[in-house]
Amino acid sequence: MNELQLLSLLPFMVLAAASVVVILLIAFKAGHTVIQVTGFIMMCLVVLAMWYVKDTLPMLVPPLFIVDGQAALFTGLIICCVLVVGLLSYIYFEEREENPKEYYILLFLATLGGAILTISQHFISLFIGLELLSVSLYGLIAYLRTRNHAVEAGMKYLVLAAMSSAFLLFGMALIYMETGSMTFAGLSAKMAGQTGTPVFLLGMGMMIVAIGFKMALVPFHLWVADVYQGAPSPVTAFIATSSKIGTFAVLLRFAHSVDLQQYPLMITVFSVLAIASMVSGNILALRQNNLKRLLAYSSIAHFGYLLVAFLPGTEAGTEATIFYLVAYAVTLLAAFGVIVLLSNGEDEADQLEGYKGLIWRRPVLGAVLTIALFSLAGIPLTAGFLAKFMVLSAGVERSLWPLLIVLVLTSVIGLYYYLRVISTLFARPEPAIQTPGPRHPFFYFSTYAALIIMVGALCWLGVFPGLILQGIRSFLLLH
Repeated sequence: MNELQLLSLLPFMVLAAASVVVILLIAFKAGHTVIQVTGFIMMCLVVLAMWYVKDTLPMLVPPLFIVDGQAALFTGLIICCVLVVGLLSYIYFEEREENPKEYYILLFLATLGGAILTISQHFISLFIGLELLSVSLYGLIAYLRTRNHAVEAGMKYLVLAAMSSAFLLFGMALIYMETGSMTFAGLSAKMAGQTGTPVFLLGMGMMIVAIGFKMALVPFHLWVADVYQGAPSPVTAFIATSSKIGTFAVLLRFAHSVDLQQYPLMITVFSVLAIASMVSGNILALRQNNLKRLLAYSSIAHFGYLLVAFLPGTEAGTEATIFYLVAYAVTLLAAFGVIVLLSNGEDEADQLEGYKGLIWRRPVLGAVLTIALFSLAGIPLTAGFLAKFMVLSAGVERSLWPLLIVLVLTSVIGLYYYLRVISTLFARPEPAIQTPGPRHPFFYFSTYAALIIMVGALCWLGVFPGLILQGIRSFLLLH
């Protein structure tokens, strides 16, 4: 490894050092605030390091990694999500008696796992990143072990994640047996011009099972609602954003490397997964009275939409997927931020009845959640509308008419449950409902400011997307 290759890995080394720094702070009995502020600074340093090494990209670090513009985009998005999750975590845990210090070690390790996925170009680095992410999530999901069915949620994720890892390893073994290579580029060279042998396609199918589990695609979605409900709200926000972004990043790189479009069977499989996810996710969300479960089933549908832009394998499709992930991540973080601020030391604010009249009781939080739900529904003048439009455009370019028809019809179904929540927000509140006062003023108002900035970004991206699209295109050229 030469000096430039080592330099290109600087952001990931800083991210790995963040967990070590937190361990040292715990050893020296630092308080929660010190750990939180230090973690925030470390995440900012990762972003600065990524910007510093931008001019050296793309950089191949054989045999495991490739650091290019696409990796920088996805890593930056993951880190920005973690900055918000960290802020939400401070407010959340300050209301509870559990010691949150070790929580930040697991959070940063999970972030490192997701970041490794963005630069993976080898089966070994893919497996290491995915397992580092998964193992950290086991602890994060069950962190509040005496509350909210946390242990049950952690066990469900543990068992199903272990099963998906077995499928992943078996699929990798079959592909290696057939091609003799574990690098994505090596697979592409070996299978160039072929539609795939039965063993190769079987291996690909098993890998799709593992990736489908991490992204909660139907029929690998059985864990998602229970985990979203049982995990602490900041952890749920992390799973919904950073975890899935990292997994999608490695899927996108793998698909481009092996030219997935040359395998008609794989395209058919992903098309079926997309349709099943769009239909099932929206139908399952229809009658949910728990906001976290509703967002869980909604996320299944949204990643079904995302596959519509993923399948063409074009530059327009790649731009659409990245923009969609940006809009989706900002929207989900805003929604979970409201849940965190409304939660107290005993209960999660996840029951829909608790949001009755929120727009009158807490106007700022009510407005934030309303705009976030508008964006998820794809209402014009929000980022969600433009993101869906770009997905539709990418699908039209390759004439994916069955998928596009399902996308439009299921989006109409989705309007019902989003508007049902919004109507609850605008209902007149019960007289007995009391509005709690500020807790921990600095971080409390910092969280308020972050939520306002995020909903402002949602509206801005829905009207003036040119700057972010230009940035996405400039980074994608670094490959």
